Amino acid sequence: MTCGLAAILGHNFTPWLGFKGGKGVATYLGVCFALYWPVGLMVAATWIGTAFLWRISSLSALIAIALSSGYFLLFHQEAYAGLALALSLLIYWMHRENIRRLLRGEEPRIGAKSAAQR
Repeated sequence: MTCGLAAILGHNFTPWLGFKGGKGVATYLGVCFALYWPVGLMVAATWIGTAFLWRISSLSALIAIALSSGYFLLFHQEAYAGLALALSLLIYWMHRENIRRLLRGEEPRIGAKSAAQR
């Protein structure tokens, strides 16, 4: 659990990049697989299903991450569920701009051309 936490913190707040990094979603998925692989499969399947349905990557990630604590509880992995909840909150914080764009209906869709490509 400590290594998973360190991996995500290191990814999100990389020292040699001025403590700026990614949003931690792919790293979080890897941590879920490492902690309890059935939950990793469920989180990945949730992302794929929601991405197929709505074609918005950030929305898919936010839904999959939000459900991950429940998935751990479903498999009686309570200690992992607590870590998942804490990391989910961090990832939601990292996605605050994406959430604002989602609420405004401006978040890009998977496969859509950007204004620069048109």
